[in-house]
Amino acid sequence: MGLAIANSLAAAGYRVIAVARSGPEQKPMESIEFRSFDLNAISEIGRFVSGVRKEYGPIYGLVNNAGIGTAGLLAMMRDVQIDALMRLNVVSPITMTKHVVRTMMVERAGRIVNMASIVASTGYPGLSVYAATKAALVGFTRSLAREVGEFGITVNALAPGFVTTQMTQDLTDVQREQIARRSALKRLPEASDIAGTVEFLLGDKGRNITGTTLTIDAGTTA
Repeated sequence: MGLAIANSLAAAGYRVIAVARSGPEQKPMESIEFRSFDLNAISEIGRFVSGVRKEYGPIYGLVNNAGIGTAGLLAMMRDVQIDALMRLNVVSPITMTKHVVRTMMVERAGRIVNMASIVASTGYPGLSVYAATKAALVGFTRSLAREVGEFGITVNALAPGFVTTQMTQDLTDVQREQIARRSALKRLPEASDIAGTVEFLLGDKGRNITGTTLTIDAGTTA
């Protein structure tokens, strides 16, 4: 999903800096700059953001897309797994946003998009901790939008349904078919749908949308 978002924004004319521990498996567009960084290194995020600013200048948009979707019944999950989910899915994006939004406040402009999930509101067996992390991002989005709105900064979240990505590869074909049947459109959304919505929120047409969560699930929660 991250690569789809990066490619979509690059095609729209944005200078894109993609951040991950390792490079993408598929070759991104030439206009995309890749920077290797482990987002679990919370204490180093401020220094990383400072380095990006020095190299590229003011940051206009931030898409908090990185995350893990470890599944498991809560009673059987190890504490280290719970901690890892909370750290990468909640603490990391909040800390990243803290350092990036400071520069946006100076510029009095900026767009922040947080990647949530429909399971934050619907629930799903074996995803209780993951759902908790995504619900946290929804609350974070709403409150931060109030904090920084006067600076011309918008803050929104996306709540995708089940999309065919590495995080949903454990689903069987039967499970995917069952999920698709429950949707109003009888299909699953694609990564390009999420990428297109991110592009919309970062563009001028999304300038008056803030503090909201947009659901992209082909009508699964309709």
